[in-house]
Amino acid sequence: MENRIKKILIFIILSTFFSCKNKQKNSTVDNDLTIKPNIVFIYMDDLGYGDVGYNGAKGIETPNIDKLASNGVTFTNGYATSATCTPSRYALLTGKYPWRNKKAKILPGTAPLLINTNQMTIPKMLQTKGYYTGIVGKWHLGLGNGNVNWNKTIKPNPNDVGFDYSYIMAATQDRVPTVYIENGDVVNLDSNDPIEINYDKNFDGQPTGKNNPELLKLKWHHGHNSSIINGIPRIGYMKGGESAKWVDEDMAGHFLQGAQNFIKKHKNQAFFLYYPMQQPHVPRTPHHQFVGKSGLGPRGDVLMEADWCVGQLIQTLEKEGVLNNTLIVFTSDNGPVLNDGYLDDAVEKIGNHDQNGGLRGGKYSLFEAGTRVPFFTYWKGKIQPKISDALVCQLDLFASIAKLIDSDEKATDSQQLLDVFMGKSNLGRKNLIIEATSRTAFRQGDWVMIPPYNKPRINTEVNIELGNDTIYQLYDIEKDKAQLHNLAFQNKEKLQEMIIAFEAIRGKDYKKGIRDIELK
Repeated sequence: MENRIKKILIFIILSTFFSCKNKQKNSTVDNDLTIKPNIVFIYMDDLGYGDVGYNGAKGIETPNIDKLASNGVTFTNGYATSATCTPSRYALLTGKYPWRNKKAKILPGTAPLLINTNQMTIPKMLQTKGYYTGIVGKWHLGLGNGNVNWNKTIKPNPNDVGFDYSYIMAATQDRVPTVYIENGDVVNLDSNDPIEINYDKNFDGQPTGKNNPELLKLKWHHGHNSSIINGIPRIGYMKGGESAKWVDEDMAGHFLQGAQNFIKKHKNQAFFLYYPMQQPHVPRTPHHQFVGKSGLGPRGDVLMEADWCVGQLIQTLEKEGVLNNTLIVFTSDNGPVLNDGYLDDAVEKIGNHDQNGGLRGGKYSLFEAGTRVPFFTYWKGKIQPKISDALVCQLDLFASIAKLIDSDEKATDSQQLLDVFMGKSNLGRKNLIIEATSRTAFRQGDWVMIPPYNKPRINTEVNIELGNDTIYQLYDIEKDKAQLHNLAFQNKEKLQEMIIAFEAIRGKDYKKGIRDIELK
């Protein structure tokens, strides 16, 4: 009898022990970051707050983007740092305000690498934790040292600032060189047909958009009248490299395939994929299967094509068995523009669609539509559907990912908001400095303050209000989303509070070259 009792007690003790071990093991699977999540950034180009279905788009269908957003945390106050591309991309990867780097402006295709190779970046930080990192898509952060020989391996390149693999275009689709670059080497380059690039002077005998309109399949409106590639006039001059030149209509699918191949190849290890898409930036060149699909012209068509690409990428993650362990961030480098240099019916066929989503301004502007952009996070099974009004910025991804992967790395301006991005908190930033072509403004709480800038109020080429005025501007954007009512002189106390808080971060350098306006 005594032996039987001993056996029963031993059985109970062992059962309890193994039960606890199993619970501990399961807990480790759920919470221990040694099982690293994959991270994917889907970064659109010139996508407006109102250009997606989940923000009320009319005439443009984005079902794949909407499905992700509806199952993630969508931010109604999600911002890029800047109303133009290069500065926002710099801030995204470095966690540093672009106005701190005077070279962080829209770059030509021949600009030197903007990010210092000694500077910490998100991909470099992830490498220290064992991630395989890659970029497939638009770069536009400079290459080389400013005197690039495109016929040899270009150094430095994205691989020197944290990417194990890079497959990019150097700048933008409307700028030369119009070639793909893989790990610093131009793809499909014929050594007997070397590439020459010049942004100041054309090469002898080379046709241009300005002088040879009969060769164009897409007419230019402003700025895009230099070398003609694939019937499209570009910014800058290019000679040679015929076998390496891209086909514009195939670009979206080409980058998609590259991103899919990256996922398939590295699905068995933790990976970071930066997938900066080129849509809906000009020139808008939808693949033939999307031509006319939106009814809004090429701009609407490439938006629908981009949505399809997003859907295909998600299908690949799911098929390869890694979707459940992948954090996805979707956003855009800046707000929208219709006519940005080509006559492609973007203005004429806009119909009832509001690319700004009720916001004022657009690309290049200090008004809200310049920097408030579509922004959501998605992680199947980890993030619950939620609409958040927390103030967040792409800057904050650096510190938040550092927290996610248990890294001690810090960035100058990035705030740790992991719980906000995961939908567990609504406590976002208290304030944010936004930038547009070297001009800065300030958001704090529900208020936006724009200092006086004695510069043109409207960019007449693109027909966008730039946010400039000779007086201070102050808006309560919770009550006045469209920024129609300037309260600067009605609420001087709030204005003074905003100026003091702004200058505590920004300093007073922003006043150089502008008229100092008295508050009275």
